[in-house]
Amino acid sequence: MNTIAVLGVGRVGSAVARTALAAGYEVNVAGSGPAEDIAVLAEIVIPGGRPMTSADAVADADVVIIAVPLNKYRSVDPVLLSGKIVVDAMNYWAPVDGEIPDFEDVGVTTSEIVAQYFADSRVVKAFNHIGYHDLECDAAPAGERERRALAVASDDEDAACVVMEMIDRIGFDPVYSGRLRTGSALQPGTPIFNGSFTAAELTRELESARMVA
Repeated sequence: MNTIAVLGVGRVGSAVARTALAAGYEVNVAGSGPAEDIAVLAEIVIPGGRPMTSADAVADADVVIIAVPLNKYRSVDPVLLSGKIVVDAMNYWAPVDGEIPDFEDVGVTTSEIVAQYFADSRVVKAFNHIGYHDLECDAAPAGERERRALAVASDDEDAACVVMEMIDRIGFDPVYSGRLRTGSALQPGTPIFNGSFTAAELTRELESARMVA
């Protein structure tokens, strides 16, 4: 895997893009409009990132990271992402963003709903439980003691493995939590969302969440 597309150039998208660039990936970035609308922003905030339209950004990408506000996820054309590994890095912040009817069913995780919309994509939940500022500050070489871990959830284990390899390359220990429904343990308000863990610690937190569920 060599090319990553990041849809969304806010704080999260920009941090993910910079982290991927630092790890040696080619990174295409796209906002909601023409490439020229974000060209200056990309040059300043994401040096090395290639500003493109969404369609062009995902065309040659091995992995597509969606980092738009969750209430705008339907602004991304699912046809563009057909067959692609799609990373859902979004969160539901009702107190901040207001209630979104799509996500008010507490029995279904946000990523399961996102996966229904991107039905022809291989959806993986990742990057949602680390602060955008921590992505660059906490990245560490493989094997380093106390290296921070990030969880990955997906109904597609092969897609999860690809994203886990990417997470390892950018500086974190990947931990597979299981199917998308296990992503409930990574959402806002959970111990995992609010904390920083090594791989062993994160595994224990995930096991604890499964016991509670």
